[in-house]
Amino acid sequence: MPSADPAMAAGGNPVQAGAGHSPLVMISAGEASGDRHGATLFRELSQLLPGVRGVGMGASAMREAGVELCVDSSGIGVIGLAEILRHYGEIRAALATMRRALHQYRPDLLICVDYKEFNFRLAQTAKAAGIRVLFYVSPQVWAWRPGRVRTYGRIVDHMALIFPFELPYYEAYGVPATYVGHPLAGKVKPALSVAAARRQYDLPGAEAGVPVIGLLPGSRGNEIRRLLPVVLAAADRLAAEFGQARFLLFQAPSVDDAALQAALAQHALTIRVIRGQDYDVLQCCDAVVTVSGTATLEVALLGVPMAIVYKLSPLSYWLGRLLVKVAFIGLPNILAGHGVVREFIQADATPDNIAAEVRRLLTDATYAERMRTELRAIREKLGNRDGSAELARLAARLLGRAPAS
Repeated sequence: MPSADPAMAAGGNPVQAGAGHSPLVMISAGEASGDRHGATLFRELSQLLPGVRGVGMGASAMREAGVELCVDSSGIGVIGLAEILRHYGEIRAALATMRRALHQYRPDLLICVDYKEFNFRLAQTAKAAGIRVLFYVSPQVWAWRPGRVRTYGRIVDHMALIFPFELPYYEAYGVPATYVGHPLAGKVKPALSVAAARRQYDLPGAEAGVPVIGLLPGSRGNEIRRLLPVVLAAADRLAAEFGQARFLLFQAPSVDDAALQAALAQHALTIRVIRGQDYDVLQCCDAVVTVSGTATLEVALLGVPMAIVYKLSPLSYWLGRLLVKVAFIGLPNILAGHGVVREFIQADATPDNIAAEVRRLLTDATYAERMRTELRAIREKLGNRDGSAELARLAARLLGRAPAS
């Protein structure tokens, strides 16, 4: 549902990038989820435009996809004011490096992937230098400061949206925007059936009555430090009650092995660590404890009942309560428009509270099935549109290259 022809979004003639050379794109991603999205985007764009070159900021996923990294973002993916202040020097240095790279490489297109405040400043530099900007993942204007739409409209050539309800906000201000679909909607698809996956990964079948509990403690260092001990303490309580339970901990690529093992060593639990978001394994869980973020949507798309937890520093949480005007922080609840999944935030994120909710999910079949039904409705709402492929086609048009049919 584009609101304008992207190739004409800046008000002039369509760009003819690549008419005499291979197009160069700069991708800027500052968090683990952005790194994955940036990598997928570049692979899709490479299929559309063979020979396209990529530089930018990201981590292992983007590097493996063929993007030449000017900045490794592994250490700067933090959330919350206090956390950002602690890493301010590193973030500021990364921004300075990326600004220099913009002038050095003069890319045909800057693609900003989430990481809002950082990428806003980088987009300002690009705009001043006459470099076109595609911003992917809109700031949550529906949650706070909707007037930011106008501000972003001054520095981007096109906004790529991941939720359909965001489009009217941009249309109201005349900002070129396209709903491309959520990048996960067409990708969270296990290769195996639940039964086959349980056999392959040596997990008990549903008939065995042995619960499989998934733990997703986050992808940022500050999340691991603040939330992993709480999640593991909740698992301790569940292990005491469900003696045969299997615990699977999903380790994001950005999480340091040493930090994870140090935390696990404080507990007598037997936990199997799964590297990355293995959907075949994740779908086998009877219940999941997950931090708020992209992971909540992955779990929702798989239809697995969950509890959402999150904690910020007291200062960050206080400021967030003042500024953010939404009732929920979990993506499944935001998309549904009501509380589908219990959220345990700040003081409520205690081991006892979390364990009690997982216990209910494991023992109250009606309650768990009602949540599964609501999660299926969320999947239907997002549809199967491949957000990454749509985004790549949009980027190709902004480069003046008609997408391959």
